[in-house]
Amino acid sequence: MIYEIEFSGHENIRSNHARTIEITKDSHLTPRGDCIVGVNATSGCADLPFELKEKLKDPKSVVSFFIKVGTHEFVVHGNGDKNLTLTHTEDIVIRKSNFVCPRTLAVRCDKASDVIPREMIALLQNPNIKGKFIISVS
Repeated sequence: MIYEIEFSGHENIRSNHARTIEITKDSHLTPRGDCIVGVNATSGCADLPFELKEKLKDPKSVVSFFIKVGTHEFVVHGNGDKNLTLTHTEDIVIRKSNFVCPRTLAVRCDKASDVIPREMIALLQNPNIKGKFIISVS
């Protein structure tokens, strides 16, 4: 199953958090949001289709995330978890840890925002740039 979310860049994107990656439906971002890679997202966790949520709640699920901006693509792999609630209306967070809250989409991910190529982050600091956050679950 594949699900695609569009988002926009923002001048305050820093992407230097070592444990998480986040996109948000919010349009405002302060420099403290150091894991956020996109704003004005078309979906938060609560907006995901039921079938996708069910797959994400399966601890055997392997989840791949593709972040695409211009000609750049960044791939992250993680896992589903039976404790996911996927109820947050604004945010989606993928985590290297096992921590679960309403914003968590996947756990035990192999990368965080601090390793996203800086060329890609430079593009994301332009509020006019559009990106895609693609979720693939198997």
